[in-house]
Amino acid sequence: MLSEEEGEFLIKLARKSIEEYVKNGKKIDPPKELPKSLTEKRGVFVTLKKNGELRGCIGYPEPIKPLAEATIDSAISSATSDPRFPPLKPAELKEISIEVSVLTKPKLVEVENPQEYLKKIKIGKDGIIVEKGFNKGLLLPQVPVEQNWDVEEFLCNACMKAGLPPDCWFDSETRIYKFQAQIFEEK
Repeated sequence: MLSEEEGEFLIKLARKSIEEYVKNGKKIDPPKELPKSLTEKRGVFVTLKKNGELRGCIGYPEPIKPLAEATIDSAISSATSDPRFPPLKPAELKEISIEVSVLTKPKLVEVENPQEYLKKIKIGKDGIIVEKGFNKGLLLPQVPVEQNWDVEEFLCNACMKAGLPPDCWFDSETRIYKFQAQIFEEK
């Protein structure tokens, strides 16, 4: 678990990364002196909201980069590379709020029968990844809470995010992973 101060640091790092990239086209480097917790490899997503509505969300589901570095990359990608939105303009910088979700390592949810997913996934606690073949879709733990979804709706929407039919979670070839997130929001 990260401390509140470390979470605030990640929010400021994300904002500074976005501002520097959007205004000057430059990617910042992580500070040299960081607590060990921010140099460990962790999954992370950076979510941008404008007037309470999603404006970008990109990240690393797997712990493949040090957390501070992954936060910088995710922040810039959320602002400039989310295919659902045009790149953020400098004029929008004052209008966005930033949320950083630091993830646990995803774990395969093992079931004998797909109906068991309904009991093994907890709304508000678990995020999920749906994977079948080359298709993959991820939804953070806060999404079903914000959308007022039950577990079945959560699974169906994750399937659709992966570009699959909403009932693909019934398919024995589909893999469902779950993870938790520590969420920090800009004040």
